[in-house]
Amino acid sequence: MSQDALAQLRALHWLPASSPLLSAPLLDWLMEEDSMTRRFEQHCQQVTVKVVREGFIPASELEDEGQQLPEDERFWLREIILCGDGIPWLAGRTLVPESTLNGPEQMLQQLGTRPLGRYLFASSTLTRDFIEPGQVDELWGRRSRLRLSGKPLLLTELFLPASPLYRTQVQG
Repeated sequence: MSQDALAQLRALHWLPASSPLLSAPLLDWLMEEDSMTRRFEQHCQQVTVKVVREGFIPASELEDEGQQLPEDERFWLREIILCGDGIPWLAGRTLVPESTLNGPEQMLQQLGTRPLGRYLFASSTLTRDFIEPGQVDELWGRRSRLRLSGKPLLLTELFLPASPLYRTQVQG
């Protein structure tokens, strides 16, 4: 499941927010400016993180993601599955240029099972350059370039079938 979800995440096809495929309830989730962890916590008792892969990768392993980040020789990669009450809701992939990892941003390498959103949204230096919605098969996702103290990182998220985002679609 984890590897399949992460393969799907890397296959997301990016859409403009104005795409007719994107309904208002869907955009409400995909364009969420606040922490997705916090949003998920409104739909369950506990949000947990399962780390699938973490460590440095060479720039040669980046796909089109490299276009969204400054050139660097190595990037910190973190791939996770975010679960609500133990059920996989989101696959996440974070890429951080090595040049971003100085000062307090070194903590990005030591998150362990702590959700990225808890770290990012506790920072007063967090800004977001963009959110781009995407789709693969019947699943939705998004990617954002965020900055901590002006230093970039790229976060890609795929909403898995059990995610509350899809419950909103049925009700909406």
